[in-house]
This record gives sequence, structure tokens and C-alpha cells, in this order.
Amino acid sequence: MQADKLLTPLHLGAITLNNRVLMAPLTRLRNTEPGDVPTQLATEYYRQRAGAGLIINEGTHISPTAKGYAGAPGIYSEEQVRAWREVTDAVHAEGGKIAIQLWHTGRISHTSLQPGGEAPLAPSAIKADSNTNIRDENGQLVRAPTSTPRALETAEIEDLIEDYRRATDNARRAGFDLVEIHGAHGYLLDQFLSPAANQRSDQYGGSVANRARIVLEVLDAVIAEWDAAHVGIRLSPLGVFNGLSETDQQEMALYLIGEIAKRNIAFLHLSEPDWAGGPKWPDEFRRAVRAAYPHPIVAAGGYSVDKAEQLIGAGLIDAVAFGRPFIANPDLPARFARGAELNPTRPESFYGGGAEGYTDYPALAD
Repeated sequence: MQADKLLTPLHLGAITLNNRVLMAPLTRLRNTEPGDVPTQLATEYYRQRAGAGLIINEGTHISPTAKGYAGAPGIYSEEQVRAWREVTDAVHAEGGKIAIQLWHTGRISHTSLQPGGEAPLAPSAIKADSNTNIRDENGQLVRAPTSTPRALETAEIEDLIEDYRRATDNARRAGFDLVEIHGAHGYLLDQFLSPAANQRSDQYGGSVANRARIVLEVLDAVIAEWDAAHVGIRLSPLGVFNGLSETDQQEMALYLIGEIAKRNIAFLHLSEPDWAGGPKWPDEFRRAVRAAYPHPIVAAGGYSVDKAEQLIGAGLIDAVAFGRPFIANPDLPARFARGAELNPTRPESFYGGGAEGYTDYPALAD
């Protein structure tokens, strides 16, 4: 099937995309430490992929305590803002658009990554059955079990929301076109949504509305700092990832999506579970999502061109974010347009491995 619908323009809030082939956020772990500052490698990496309708950059932590992976970038210091400005300028010079993903990993972290070696923050002091990336004694990236977190005090949540607001201001000054709030994949905001990770007894725990409260408060703070037309959010309804299984959380998913719809933000980005070994969405759930959310929906999760064209044509989604194919194919939209063969993905290049190897993927011939 040809990529006819994928290659048409799309309005997302304040901006218009040249096509509906978005680049999904992809953790690369290539940034300088200490400081968590993007490098020239990041500038070139994103510049090469400026043909995407919209690049959503790698998860970027909003504060030092938000960090969960060695080598991940931040957006809380002036040095980081300056480095990201080089990235956004490079993408804009190629005619592209780029959003930043605002990230707090919560309990998917390790004491070695936290200021003062403290415990990571989470809704409740429940350890995740998951791993993360830390540095070994030689400075190499290695996988290690996450550390037991401590529960956020109710009074600390106001400061957490302020971190999101400040990160939004920094992102705007760094030249990003949009911000995307990371509310998916078992990280902090998703942990609040999950009854397995959130066993609080205050206004942020218990009922569906209480567990969703912090996500909506973060969203409202980010909107207030910029505006709704420059804000998106990523969720992973019914997902299985980072020690959480939410396959039975349809009520939460549809409640939250309905509340987000009231804010009229630029886009809702939905990561479907089958890319990580979870079950495929039932058709009735997909239709319920669209009924709850009439604004732009970006889908992600192991999509093919055929699947993307079918679901856009059916009106169930509006665009697709492609992940791993964009690592191997910086010119992915051009390949879709030509019906050209894709370079194969290299699993060793995921999560920062083989970071310097991306430049030798063959480009599409003229």
C-alpha cells in the first residue's frame, strides 16, 4: 500500500506538519555527564531526521531528581537550554519541526543517578520490577535493577508541578515548536495512574479521578506556561512495561482521555502495547478512544505503512510516530514516498549502544 495519507499535511495545534510521519521519542543515552547536556552528535542526529512531519525528541528529564537513565539529557539548566537551541536551530534550518518530551522517570531510576545518592521519587514506596541504565566503575553503560523509591509527600507535589512548568519555559526558550508531557510506559505520571504503583491515601490516590489528578494538574500547569496549542501528551493505555501491567485499566484510560480532550491541546500521543509484547488493542477500545477524543491522535507502536494508512483512512487516528525505523532510516518519509526499501534496524544501536554507528546507514539515492 502506498503512503498516500501519511504524506499529507496535518494541523497540530499551533503548527502545520508537512506530513504525518512523526519521529517517536527514542532514548539514545549520548549526553555528557555530569550536566546531562546534549552534544553535537545529538544536533547532527536530529538534523538528519528533519524530514519527519514532527520530531519528538528523546525523553528529557525536567529536574535532577527526574533522571532515571545514565546518559539521558535534561532541560533544567541554562547550559542544557543553549545546547538544545543548537539542535532546534539545526532542525529548523532543514525545514523541520521538533517537540521536546518532558520526562520524570519516578521509580524507574537508581540511587547512583539521584542527587546525593537519595532514593528515587514515586507515588508510593514500591520497587519496580524493572531495570535501568547506570554507569559501571569504568564509566560504561550497564543495566541494573531499579532502586526502591520513597513516596512523594503531598506537599512536594506542588514543587514537582513547578518543575514541569519551568521545563516548559526552558523548552520554549530553547526553540522547540511544542512540548510533549511523558505520561506513559511506567514512568512517574503513569505510576500515579496505576493502582499497582499508587497506594496513596491522599487526594492523589484511590479513585480513578484521584489517581489521574496529578496528570491533569501537570497538563494545566504546562498549558498555563505556554498555551494549549503548543502542548501534547503521551499515554500508553492498557500497556505492559517497566513492571506495570495496565491491561485491565480501560476505565482509567477513557476517563483521562476524556478529561484531556476538554483542554483542546495540540495532540494526544498513544503508545499501543503490542510493540513491547503486550496485547493488541481490541477494536472496540480503539473506537471508544476516538469517541472520547475528537482532536488529533498520534499513534505509535510497531506500525507498518499499511496499518497506518488503514487507521488514518478509517478516521481512528491522524498520524503515526515511527521509532526504530527512524534510527536506521533518517530519510524515512522520503523512502515512504518512493516506496523504497528500508535499511534494516540494528538492535545493538538501541538505548545508546553503538551510538556513533548511525551515520553509516545508506541514504536514499537521488
